[in-house]
Amino acid sequence: MTEVNSGMQAALLYLAAADALIKKSLSWIKQQCIGNKGVSNDKLDEHQLASFDLAWCAAESTGARFAIAYADQVAAAGAAGGGVCLEQQMALVFCAEALQNIHNRLRARPQNFGLDDDDLAPLAAADLNRFCQTQLDARNLEALGRQVVALDGGSGAYLLSHDAEMMQDAFRKLATNVVMPLAEEIHRQDRIIPQEILDPLNEMGCFGLSIPERYGGIQSDDHEDNMGMIVVTEELSRGSLGAAGSLITRPEILSRALLKGGTEEQRQKWLPQVAMGDPLCAVAVTEPDAGSDVAAMRLKATKCDGGWILDGVKTWCTMAGKAGVLLVLARSNPDRSLGHKGLSMFLVEKDSYEGHDFEYHQAQGGVLTGRAISTIGYRGMHSYEVFFDHVFVPDENLVGGPEGEGKGFYFTMAGFAGGRIQTAARAIGVMQAAFERAVTYAGERKAFGKPIGEFQLTLVKLARMATLLTVSRQFTYAVGRLMDQGAGQMEASMVKLFTCRTAEWLTREAVQIHGGMGYAEESPVSRYFLDARVLSIFEGAEETLALKVIARSLIDAV
Repeated sequence: MTEVNSGMQAALLYLAAADALIKKSLSWIKQQCIGNKGVSNDKLDEHQLASFDLAWCAAESTGARFAIAYADQVAAAGAAGGGVCLEQQMALVFCAEALQNIHNRLRARPQNFGLDDDDLAPLAAADLNRFCQTQLDARNLEALGRQVVALDGGSGAYLLSHDAEMMQDAFRKLATNVVMPLAEEIHRQDRIIPQEILDPLNEMGCFGLSIPERYGGIQSDDHEDNMGMIVVTEELSRGSLGAAGSLITRPEILSRALLKGGTEEQRQKWLPQVAMGDPLCAVAVTEPDAGSDVAAMRLKATKCDGGWILDGVKTWCTMAGKAGVLLVLARSNPDRSLGHKGLSMFLVEKDSYEGHDFEYHQAQGGVLTGRAISTIGYRGMHSYEVFFDHVFVPDENLVGGPEGEGKGFYFTMAGFAGGRIQTAARAIGVMQAAFERAVTYAGERKAFGKPIGEFQLTLVKLARMATLLTVSRQFTYAVGRLMDQGAGQMEASMVKLFTCRTAEWLTREAVQIHGGMGYAEESPVSRYFLDARVLSIFEGAEETLALKVIARSLIDAV
């Protein structure tokens, strides 16, 4: 036990050395990019590769610290009965991998980080190398893998509150008994989510998770409950990312936007309806040529008698067909030099449609049409390209009323505030499902006379899968708790970046363990692999998140 504690303390010292190098490099880049008005975006773009790598270094270092804190908490609770617990072993393995990754990135091109050999010496020290070699030794990972296999799909203590455990149990049963039996059919036939899933979710208050009780939701009037949202999202995503795990995203975005900027009349009207899942809602922000650059939106909103006229195109509008209301970001001021200050947010009402295409005609003459975009995964809700042709929106549906004109960007940011942490939770659910299948299949599939789960390479794979899954989960939980306290926005971006890339790797390994069957559509792991690929794209593309959010914020802070 003493040896493990000393290992934990050593890991923290090594991480501190890594953080010092990261900070030094960020300071150097900042100096190269100072212009007349602070850090120049154009100059910073000349350092994109280094900035991207530093964002990843910071994310992994932060995740490692949370992993150590988690393992210490498990050990303190006596989960190991006084011995070395699985969570401590996984935390040490992850710290070793994170330190190796950070060193490798910086060592590959130190001149791009403003570093030299003397700067990098602490990460090449003999004691740090011994630490990493010990933790990443094949025999150590093999032994860890055997412990993981014995858990039959488990991967460490969750450390949830009683209330969160109750939510976890309820939604895990729903995911297992209702969602999973329908998930393959929905994916392979590209079906819209059926009422067999929507109805029980509605009955359990799923659509009101982010809506305060005073407006008909189940969230406390006194504080946010990001942890509840995370746990529910994780369990539903374990059942299916497209058919269940992402259903609460759009209600959350709309409710957060209205709570931030809507009038009291708008909140009283819309939030109780959204909480009841009637109507379902969708969010129309992305445009064909804008992507993550929200300030470059072009959909035009023109003032008219009694309201506004919308003209233009939105894309990747998930659930737009079945939704009865769209939360739309549009340019209400034609002066494009205003950037994001010329944007407003609108609630556009429409009929609900089941198919891959729809055409809604307004009494005022406007036409709203949608075409579902064919995707390799993430099926169930359909993502649409939506065309606005002289679509009328009454004044009462301008979010915030007259005072909300020009503030749509800020309402959008408020709406998406929980999107990144929720996407991390979605990634965890997909990883958990893939990991469970991998452990089971490793015990069933035989090669050269014995189950492949008895071979060293498979055991090492499973050990790393369990480690990365557990760290991803506890990283997400820790950030969720920070957000419940009104902090953690930077960490939310980091955990989204980390978990989504990790989900791609883990689901890939699950497919590999399945061999040829992993590539078959009839095998759920093929769906997990396809679904995981979208996670690094939506709710902030990996590149935009790393460069424009994480690296830029870190550079501004040094």
